[in-house]
Amino acid sequence: MHKFRVSEIIRQPNHNITIRFDDIDSAFPTYKAGQFLTLSFLFGDREVRRSYSFSSSPALEEKPEITVKRVDNGEISRLLHHKTRVGDVIHVMDPQGLFVYEPREDSSRTIFLFAAGVGITPLYSILKTALTAEKKSKVVLIYSNNAQQNTIFYEELLAWQTRYPKRLKIEFIWSNTKNLLRARLNRDYIIDLVQSNLSEGEEAVFYTCGPVFYMDLCRFTLLGMGFPDNTIKRETFHFPEEEEDEDEKEEEPVDKVSYEVKLKFQGQEYDLIIPYNKTILDVGLEHKIKLPYSCKSGMCSTCISQVTEGEVRMDYNEVLTDREVENGRCLICTSHPLSSGTTIEVI
Repeated sequence: MHKFRVSEIIRQPNHNITIRFDDIDSAFPTYKAGQFLTLSFLFGDREVRRSYSFSSSPALEEKPEITVKRVDNGEISRLLHHKTRVGDVIHVMDPQGLFVYEPREDSSRTIFLFAAGVGITPLYSILKTALTAEKKSKVVLIYSNNAQQNTIFYEELLAWQTRYPKRLKIEFIWSNTKNLLRARLNRDYIIDLVQSNLSEGEEAVFYTCGPVFYMDLCRFTLLGMGFPDNTIKRETFHFPEEEEDEDEKEEEPVDKVSYEVKLKFQGQEYDLIIPYNKTILDVGLEHKIKLPYSCKSGMCSTCISQVTEGEVRMDYNEVLTDREVENGRCLICTSHPLSSGTTIEVI
């Protein structure tokens, strides 16, 4: 765990803020463009963690920063927006996340970035990194918002476009525009943007960040155009404090048996009993095991673990591939054992 001091708070459009940090106890841990930072808060004996993507770039000499959207009933987002001040000290974990962009200095490719709303946050980090660390690659940003005045980093993006006029193309999409054909991203719009910005045989990679339906639209369109699945990356933003819609709640499982699990973590073994209505992570934390976690919703990869005996079911998985799941990988924040004797090693 690291201690960061808030050095600056920048108000952004559409109820967002950017928080810049100074590291006060050690060298700032290295991070990659696209990763996120997990903040930890203690309220008595209760620890609450929230993850926010870096909007800063590791390729530049700039202070690390995150950008945070205000969630109306969000415990931590309200704290950050309304109570956090310059000089406050916040505990943070090492940077995490698999949605990363690793520059190749001699690369010559086109990086397509599809962002919706606050989904621009990790893509802004990737954009700056790609333009700075790769001298030949091009970046195409497709950025959807409801209006120009609600567009985060609008002026900053224009400045980057002025700086790299031949290597950066930005397509701003505003739903309040009078041109209805360009008011929202759609399949034909995506095809046109890709074909007009990509030469025959040129290497391309795609990063998408926004609502699930938005990223699905991008992915299925790109797959239909013949691009390999491994060139299409996605990052899902999820706010655990948002209230769950009653109509979206899953039916209560039929299997209400509690199962015994052996959990291996940092050279120690723990024998746990997992009730049907709790995850492996829930029970581990109840036993004061300092397990790695962040989103608690199957979206961030922090708690990836390996099932070595037995089997689990996951309530949700936005991270692991089908092959990884077949090989025993799981996310303990959404996992439930299917039999006693299940053994899990936390990676």
